[in-house]
Amino acid sequence: MMEERQADSQNTVVEDQDTWHELAITDPVDKPHLVHKESEDQEALLLNGAKHPEHRPLLVSFALEEFEFPSSVCLEEMPLFPQWHLPLKLMAILMALTFLYTFTRDVLQPFVSQSRSDFYKIPILVMNKTLPWTAISLLALVYLPGLLAALLQLHRGTKYSSFPGWLERWMSMRKQLGLLAFFLAALHAIYSLCYPMRRSYRYKLLNWAYQQVQQNQEDSWVADDVWRMEIYVSLGIMGLGLLALLAISSLPSISDALNWREFTWMQRSLGYAALVLCTAHALVYGWRKWVEPKHYVWYTPPSFILASLLPATVLLVKAVLLLPCLDRRLGQIRRGWESPRPPRGRGVTEKDSL
Repeated sequence: MMEERQADSQNTVVEDQDTWHELAITDPVDKPHLVHKESEDQEALLLNGAKHPEHRPLLVSFALEEFEFPSSVCLEEMPLFPQWHLPLKLMAILMALTFLYTFTRDVLQPFVSQSRSDFYKIPILVMNKTLPWTAISLLALVYLPGLLAALLQLHRGTKYSSFPGWLERWMSMRKQLGLLAFFLAALHAIYSLCYPMRRSYRYKLLNWAYQQVQQNQEDSWVADDVWRMEIYVSLGIMGLGLLALLAISSLPSISDALNWREFTWMQRSLGYAALVLCTAHALVYGWRKWVEPKHYVWYTPPSFILASLLPATVLLVKAVLLLPCLDRRLGQIRRGWESPRPPRGRGVTEKDSL
């Protein structure tokens, strides 16, 4: 009788372990753990748990391969990076538009007007204009929704009303937009460092040296071009450094070590400083090109002008909101002050209030 009872209890343990294994896969709430069969002490705990189900021990989990999951789990469609879908689509659209514009000006126009084949510019030169244009546009889109929210609060005279759905969704993906801007800016820096490595640049350098010899010119130094390049390269390096700090501070391990005031100061103050430096980098790169008619190919402005429009607009709106009258009123609203005469339309509901 004792041997039969022990055999029955062991069978109960095995059956219960199989059931526990199934629960470990299908029930995400309880999240039970499984035991390694090699340990005799853990087998004793299992036997005890089989005799007294109310005292079930904690078990040790182990990794499962994909083929070990039941069909109900394998058929579940898990979304892949759902918060990155819209930012990536926006980045792809901006890159496509900027690429087509740069391709039209730098490659297609010389081919049509002068029958000159400049298609070799596509991999490096055209891409290196597309990347910074998209990066600075994404960086401006990070801070534009906050300015729109501030203007909306000033108009309503209260903070206890919800924002439109599109604005809330825009504000919720600012982190992804900022990280994508930093990624494209880093690629732009790498592309710029590769300029002297190109074979086409070496051929042009030899041609410039030969032309200088033919013209009996001993010194080809142009102070204007030297200062322009020194300044815009320095501004680009500082802007990329601030973007790197912003990207690092957005990591969970770093942001958890900062309090709310420190995190807000870094994301706001350093972010606007990076936007100012990147905008100045683009403008100094253009230098005097925005007033020279030869740079307006097919009646289109140079790319640095269009790339600077959105960030310059964001900085201008921010400067207006920093005026003492508006900044003081906005601070009062964010501390809980409400206008005595709220604007007509939708009133403050219980859902909107804090």
